[in-house]
Amino acid sequence: MADGLQPALDIVDALTATAISTITVCCTLRVPICWRRNGSREEAAKSYLLALALVTNDRERGYLQRRLGEVQPSE
Repeated sequence: MADGLQPALDIVDALTATAISTITVCCTLRVPICWRRNGSREEAAKSYLLALALVTNDRERGYLQRRLGEVQPSE
């Protein structure tokens, strides 16, 4: 953490680029880094939206949609 959060995001992004089967997991891993550690709900929402675009499992889709609702600002 001495170098900030970017190195952690870089690792997750590198993992995402290596295997399509891990993309939804890696996108979801970005959320705590972006939102809970960095305070960026927008980046967290982008990660969930990317995962939702790639997921093929209805149960996982439902989970991701619920979590997306948690990071999107209420209107």
